[in-house]
Amino acid sequence: MPENSTCSSASSCSKESCEGCPSKSNPQNMTEPINASSSVKKVIGVVSGKGGVGKSFVTASLAVAMKKAGYEVGIMDADITGPSIPKMFGLHGPAYGTDDAIYAMPAKDGTKVMSINLLVDDEEAPVIWRGPVIGGAVKQFWTDVIWGDLDYLFVDMPPGTGDVPLTVFQSIPVDGIIVVTSPQELVQMIVKKAYNMAEMMHIPVLGIVENFSYVKCPDCGKEMKIFGESHVDEVAAELSVPVFGKLPIDPELAKAADEGRFHETENPYLAAAIDALQ
Repeated sequence: MPENSTCSSASSCSKESCEGCPSKSNPQNMTEPINASSSVKKVIGVVSGKGGVGKSFVTASLAVAMKKAGYEVGIMDADITGPSIPKMFGLHGPAYGTDDAIYAMPAKDGTKVMSINLLVDDEEAPVIWRGPVIGGAVKQFWTDVIWGDLDYLFVDMPPGTGDVPLTVFQSIPVDGIIVVTSPQELVQMIVKKAYNMAEMMHIPVLGIVENFSYVKCPDCGKEMKIFGESHVDEVAAELSVPVFGKLPIDPELAKAADEGRFHETENPYLAAAIDALQ
């Protein structure tokens, strides 16, 4: 793919040939303007190189913690084909809207949420859309949704490095990302994919969170590493990125998510991430 589609010779553009090109020093700004009735101080993306590592769980945990710390917080559920944030907070649509905009829906703790599941008639119906349509929906969550005044907007992104993460990075002024992963050895490759994409898009990587690190025996308290030994410290050191936390499997937190009570939870394992965000 051409590195610089604004060049007249974009079809033959390469890293070497782009040296000295005016567009290299003055890249095209593709950021979309936020809704006029909204103000967001910091946008934090929560990403993963693969699915099933608990990215939405980490997103919700960060949002709840920052809300309890006294900040105004919102969650943009950009995982259009696999939305889970509304259920975790006990929210159901339809979200209130006007001819010009739609309002983010507040959870019981005041966290504001926007998700495709708050806009569709049937929450269990699959969203069978192609990439450009999904990307357009995510853009509208930024341009057409009234968020009000937020200190932090957490963007729960779909896994991988495809259309939607690219759309978010190009269209929304993301201040930094947090990478979520799991203990398996393949984590090094997966984390590096997410890290390298952020680097290419000039988005700071704030830290890494390892989920499913262990489960604690309810009888003896022993930590059992059912997904194997952690490798997150190795890759974090290689990339010079801090580890924000190693989260255990906690049945009580999972139960709260299933019952729509996630706003009631406490997650002490993310204290380093909260300190960094503040």
